[in-house]
Amino acid sequence: MPAQDHPKVQKVIAALREGGAVEDHIERMRVLPDAVTTAVAAAEALGVEVGAIANSLVFDADGEPLLVLTSGAHRVDTAKVAGLVGATAVRRAKPDFVAAATGQAIGGIAPVGHPAPLRTLVDRALEQYEEVWAAGGIAHAVFPSTFAELVAVTGGTPASVA
Repeated sequence: MPAQDHPKVQKVIAALREGGAVEDHIERMRVLPDAVTTAVAAAEALGVEVGAIANSLVFDADGEPLLVLTSGAHRVDTAKVAGLVGATAVRRAKPDFVAAATGQAIGGIAPVGHPAPLRTLVDRALEQYEEVWAAGGIAHAVFPSTFAELVAVTGGTPASVA
């Protein structure tokens, strides 16, 4: 089965359309020959700055899933994020927690296409890039977007997370 036809990629495409994403961005969903499970690998494969990669990271915020779309150029400050969302503790979620919240595997988590909407923070550092790239639901799929579009399609909150 071609990766574009993968059910998880199709779910992401449908969610992007439903969320009002620019059709050109949806049509430019790319399936890469190799999995790109890190921001560095994705940036190299796409020929873009690592900061233009929108990492979809799922955290456990007091037992609730929290999606943080962060620039690949830096790490999330979990104490700062906890303060932003009013959580006692924010920690990197375990793979089974991530899979239950997103229906996707770590390394290919898209900003959308989850079983239910997730509380989402979108890193303001992505705002400096005219185009950013995010995972498309599997480790081989990526699509272009913008900071504003990611905020809109996820219903996310812009935040400084580093």
